[in-house]
Order: sequence, then structure tokens, then C-alpha cells
Amino acid sequence: MQRGRPKSDRLGKIRSLDLSGLELLSEHLDPKLLCRLTQLQELDLSNNQLETLPDNLGLSHLRVLRCANNQLGDVTALCQFPKLEELSLEGNPFLTVNDNLKVSFLLPTLRKVNGKDASSTYSQVENLNRELTSRVTAHWEKFMATLGPEEEAEKAQADFVKSAVRDVRYGPESLSEFTQWRVRMISEELVASSRTQVHEADSPEKPPEAGAAHKPRARLVALKRPDDVPLNLSPSKRACASPSAQVEGGPVAGSDGSQPALKLEPLHFLQCHSKNNSPQDLETQLWACAFEPAWEEGATSQTVATCGGEAVCVIDCQTGIVLHKYKAPGEEFFSVAWTALMVVTQAGHKKRWSVLAAAGLRGLVRLLHVRAGFCCGVIRAHKKAIATLCFSPAHETHLFTASYDKRIILWDIGMPNQDYEFQASQLLTLDTTSIPLRLCPVASCPDARLLAGCEGGCCCWDVRLDQPQKRRVCEVEFVFSEGSEASGRRVDGLAFVNEDVVASKGSGLGTICLWSWRQTWGGRGSQSTVAVVVLARLQWSPTELAYFSLSACPDKGIVLCGDEEGNVWLYDVSNILKQPPPLPAAPQAPTQVPPGSSCPGLGWQGIRDPAFGQQQPSPALLSPPTRS
Repeated sequence: MQRGRPKSDRLGKIRSLDLSGLELLSEHLDPKLLCRLTQLQELDLSNNQLETLPDNLGLSHLRVLRCANNQLGDVTALCQFPKLEELSLEGNPFLTVNDNLKVSFLLPTLRKVNGKDASSTYSQVENLNRELTSRVTAHWEKFMATLGPEEEAEKAQADFVKSAVRDVRYGPESLSEFTQWRVRMISEELVASSRTQVHEADSPEKPPEAGAAHKPRARLVALKRPDDVPLNLSPSKRACASPSAQVEGGPVAGSDGSQPALKLEPLHFLQCHSKNNSPQDLETQLWACAFEPAWEEGATSQTVATCGGEAVCVIDCQTGIVLHKYKAPGEEFFSVAWTALMVVTQAGHKKRWSVLAAAGLRGLVRLLHVRAGFCCGVIRAHKKAIATLCFSPAHETHLFTASYDKRIILWDIGMPNQDYEFQASQLLTLDTTSIPLRLCPVASCPDARLLAGCEGGCCCWDVRLDQPQKRRVCEVEFVFSEGSEASGRRVDGLAFVNEDVVASKGSGLGTICLWSWRQTWGGRGSQSTVAVVVLARLQWSPTELAYFSLSACPDKGIVLCGDEEGNVWLYDVSNILKQPPPLPAAPQAPTQVPPGSSCPGLGWQGIRDPAFGQQQPSPALLSPPTRS
């Protein structure tokens, strides 16, 4: 208190107190001292090192609280300030959109959060709360109907809370922390209400019909606030939705009794990269997309990042809602890549970070803390545009960048410092003879070999860090037929289907090649140019246009590729690779070609190559090629 402003020993008279920038830890906030600030209305705790707020500060008259630039990881303690009207939480990297929703639920009088009007978040919370209350109540009634009279009420009610948290789902996966938090609260309130009813039923003063023995009908009323407004999506967030938007839940088994065929249909058509959010802008190109790593092993991710123009968007795939949008005026982003870091706070607590790297025309790599909404590092990687980038599967801080300067550089972005800033260091430089277009660490040895599809072919480098040479040339060039004319052809699609099989595109018109890494690498000897061992060829579009993205789902044995019509070609290659040799010489037909260009008013247009201004198709997978 002596270091803060104003300096006063008459604590009960202070109305505004500034404790910012004092390197305060959570234990420095002494409730016995602060509760004497009985008239305090404004408190500034920004630019400190707070990880939590004590639960019993006793500041019942507080109206303005500033906690920006701390290390807060939880907001539930804010409920002790029922009269709070303004709140600042920017720069707390461990807080997410779920915490924003919790704040809106806990503080019904809040008008501004981080300087912005809080009403839109209130509307979203009300809609979520209303639906969750309905679903938990229905789950309660179904659960209680299955109980027998001999089952212990206490144990059954505890089991209900667990089952509700496990089974009741609503809203996008990215909001699951908030929705499960509310489901638990609603469930516990239902259980408490049930106990009250049962107690009243056992009381002799009450009539017999006051309680029900086995089917208590406790219900909750959804949270209500003034000016109840339903949540509406802005037209700039979603251009349109497919009327048949779904992934078919019951795929039909093959005629030979094989695994059921995977069938896909468009779910959302988005136009979230337009200039000034204009639906008339069909010029801004969407260049790449990447899914966020799943937070739990074995889980799937519902969050995807897209880049195009000066913006990077993070989208929830279930709802089509744009969760975050980052802009860099004057930039044109061509590539995005995710990594997951385990950060240790100054107090020794472990926190998981999802970091998104984005790069493009200006040769800069921006490291974005997506959920906190800020850029925490910029790498001046190349003097020319960056065509693509990817993180190493073997080292979460190792980032490859490939540029139009015909170089691939391996960086170690390191771990963020106490100010949540990255200091990257350069580890390797790989020289190419042509522009690198796609990067793909070798699945069986990602820390030893890197494949790259380039304008002049497919090349491989030794990327082992225990070797002394820090600048290296291509170790092996792969060609896709025995003739010398096969070398020098563009390879613009590259992905591992499993630890051995590689899918590549661009070397042959109208086909995708499946080839064996192990057989090809094992038979190379000392040669610098090696013909790949082809396992199969897949039929694809006969277009001469290039740069369509090719991707694979290794767990499912699925290969996907877009085309010039906005379609997505899908191949179940697991069945193809199980066929005994020799495989048919003719290219294998796709399992499915889901249409992609059916969004009204948005037709195909040519798309320019980022470096040369040529008309080329978009590389964005699972998106119509002109979607901006």
C-alpha cells in the first residue's frame, strides 16, 4: 500500500487505487488488508505477475477492475465483485474464449470487457445457457426414470452429475470448457433442488403430494437478462450454409463386404477474408488451411486456421463461426502451421499453448497466440515471399520455412520468455535449385530427413542437427519414371499416407502417384537421382492448372485433393494398398468426389500465383477455389 497510488493510511476513504507494474504475485494480495478498502470503486492490478485472485477480497463496491498483462488462468474468483461494470483482461495468455463467456455469466452488471461492449457476449451466453438448461433437465428426467426404489439417492445423484458432464454436449468443441462448466453447475443445482423436495416430502407438516419418491421434477429457469437478444451470425462471418450440410453418419459398406466407404458433403461455405468484410469481394484469395492439434491424445480437432489477404482466421468447423481474426495490413498470408507448447509459469504451473505460425509475401513469420489474441513474435525469415512452412513432428519448437529465394530454413522458435515473447534462432539452411512449394518431414524419421515438392521436382535433405555442416544442398532428387524427361517436373502436392507410402501430385497430368519411401530410399545406393518405386496411381482431374493442395489422413488411409471446379477428390487408399501385386496399370478411380462449388453467387475464377501474377487455382483444401 505504501508503494501504490495514492499513498494513504485512511484505507476506508480510498475510492481509486493503482497497484500496476509492481511485480505483484497472487500471495501479495492480502485479503485482511484489502477488505479494509470498503469504499474502493476502481482498482488497477495490470502489468503484474498474478496467476489467481484471492476469493475473499471483500471489495463489494468495486466497479472498475484492470488486470491486463498478468498470468491469470481462471476467472471464477471475479464473482465476488457483483457490481463490476468495467473489466480489463488483455494480455493474459492463458485465458481463452471460454473464460470470456464465464465472465459474462458471473457478472450480469458488466458493461465493458477489454474496452468493448459486453452485450453481444451476453446474448451468446444466454443462448448457450438456455439450451444447456433444457438438455440437462431432459437428461435428469431420463436418468431418474431409470432408478429403482432400492438405489441410494445420494450415490445416484452423484452419478447423475458425472453422467451429465460426460454426456450432455452442445455448441462448438472450442467452447466445451465453458459448456461443461455450466453443465456441472446446472446438474448440481438440480440435485440440490431434488434433495429439498425429498426432504419436504418426508416432513409430516407437508401434504403427501409435495414430493415425488422416484421422479422428482426439479426444473431450472435459464439465466435471464434485460434486452434478451438471440445470437445472430454476421453475414460477414458466413456467406451461406449448405442445405444438406452434414457428414453422413451411416456410410454404406462396400459390395465386397469391405470397410464402409467414407462419404462427405459440404458443411459450410465461408467468406471471412474479404476486404472490409464485403461479400462482393471475390478477389482476395484463400491460400491455405491447417487444423489445430487436438488437446487430448486420440481426440480430433474442430478448429481450423485459414489464411488469405491480410488476415488469418480461426474457425470452429461445427458451427462455421469465426472465433478469432488476426490482421496485418500490407501483408498477404500464404501459409499457416500449428504447434502445441507446454509452458511453465513462474510459479511452476504447466500450461498448454497452441501457437499458430503465419507467413507470406513479406518474408516474415508471425507467431500468434490465438486464444489470447496477440502476436508474440516476428521472425524476419527471408528477403522474398514465404511459399510454405511446417513444424517438425519430432520437435515442437522447430519450424521449417520455404521461400521464393530458393532456400528452406530450419528455425528453433524456442519457448516464450516471461513477457511471452519468442526469440528464434536459425539452425539450418537448405539450398534448392527451384522454388520449394510443399514441405513434408519423412514420417518414419522426421528429425533426419525432409522431403520438399518444388517447381523443379521432388528433393530430399539430411536435416540431422548432429552433423557439422549448417548449410546443405539437396541429397537426393526423386523422379517418377525411368526416362530422363521425367526430371524437372513440378511437384506441388506431397503427403505421407503412412510411415512408408507417399502421395505426390504434379509430376503426371491427371494422376496422383503413391510410392514407397522405404523401397525407394533403400535402393538408391550412392545415386543423387533416384526413380521412385510406384505402388499405385490415382485418377485425378486432367487440368493443367497447378498448386492444388493435397492432404492425407494417415489414421484412416484417406487421400484428398481439390480441383479447378471446386470439388474435393477423396480416395480410400487403404483398400488399394492391400491388393496383391501387380496393381492395375490404369489409375484407380476416387472413392468419392464431393461437390464444393455450389454456394450461390460464387463461381470459379482463375487465381494468380503469388510470386508471378499468373492465374492459378487456390491451394486451399476442402474449400471452393475462389472462396475468400
